[in-house]
Amino acid sequence: MKHFPENLSAKLEIRKQNNALRKLPLSSKRIDFSSNDYLGFSQSEIIFNHTHEYLITNNVIQNGATGSRLLSGNHKLYQETENCIASFHQSETALIFNSGYNANIGFFSAVPQKGDLILYDELCHASIRDGIQLSKAKAYKFNHNDFEDLENLILRNPNTIIYIVTESVFSMDGDCPNLEELVSVSTKHNCYLVVDEAHALGVFGSIGEGLVQMLGLQEHVFARIMTFGKGLGCHGAAVLGSNELREYLINFVRSFIYTTGLSPHSVAAILVAYQHLEIDSASISKLRENIIFFNQEKHFLGLKPMFVRSKSAIQSAIIPGNERVKTIASQLQEKGFDVKAILSPTVPEGQERLRICLHSYNSQEEISEVLRLLCTFLF
Repeated sequence: MKHFPENLSAKLEIRKQNNALRKLPLSSKRIDFSSNDYLGFSQSEIIFNHTHEYLITNNVIQNGATGSRLLSGNHKLYQETENCIASFHQSETALIFNSGYNANIGFFSAVPQKGDLILYDELCHASIRDGIQLSKAKAYKFNHNDFEDLENLILRNPNTIIYIVTESVFSMDGDCPNLEELVSVSTKHNCYLVVDEAHALGVFGSIGEGLVQMLGLQEHVFARIMTFGKGLGCHGAAVLGSNELREYLINFVRSFIYTTGLSPHSVAAILVAYQHLEIDSASISKLRENIIFFNQEKHFLGLKPMFVRSKSAIQSAIIPGNERVKTIASQLQEKGFDVKAILSPTVPEGQERLRICLHSYNSQEEISEVLRLLCTFLF
């Protein structure tokens, strides 16, 4: 076997020297403050059992998809699930993708055309930026949640088809844009607004429908990307939009056309999770209570200044330096709390942080203790 290329070895060595080398974590029995399973759906026996019951009751073949949905992978369960998703989100249509990454890569590489312009928030997720890099459209980032900066970019590009891209909850900071103001800017300049709702599904809205819908803005958004691996605890994603958009995606998005469709079991899990979301108000309420309690506790303990302002399930404490934030995360882990450090270059240098995720199944005692320990290790 040939030696590993020297230029690749050099890149790994730099990561090691910067104390930033990524490694796959082992599962642990620590108290969960790191996963995106906000409502505990991935652990739900009810959802697990109902998924299997649905497959058996409806005599759905469980041997898995055998190809692209344009070939043999488009089993009948897709239509029922996509109709359910569209109805839940008050959208004309929904189109399921295998993951949020596939949805973003596909959408942004195929929808904006040469001569168009993409204006995206500087903190947009890597999957959005990767999709934009594959696009033939020009793209510029605007300062985080700064719509004056956004409008200046719009005014510099008259007579151009413009796509404005943001997230309803930013995955590293946990904060939200002022979507009403963003819709106003988008409408004023006749732009196409695209919102990734990956971390809002299950968290915002009376039945966890997301921030766009909670604010009643769905008619003003060109496309929403809903990812199921967070609040719904299952695999996959969907792009919400018009019938014309769905037809375009089916015909031109390579990450949809050239990939094997999800198995019937995976699609059934999405359907059952949505059905459960509509009736599980207790989990949504408990999550909201925990978010409020966390914010009250960090204020009481004097920790508020180090946290990014957030009313979502993602709470980020900025602790500059890879070595320091890793040390504090390790100390919390030794005390039985699964809290992860986010290092540069995943976030900019100087913005290293503890990313604490809250869940419906965390107790207030656990929240108080993890913050008390954080105080101890910091001060």
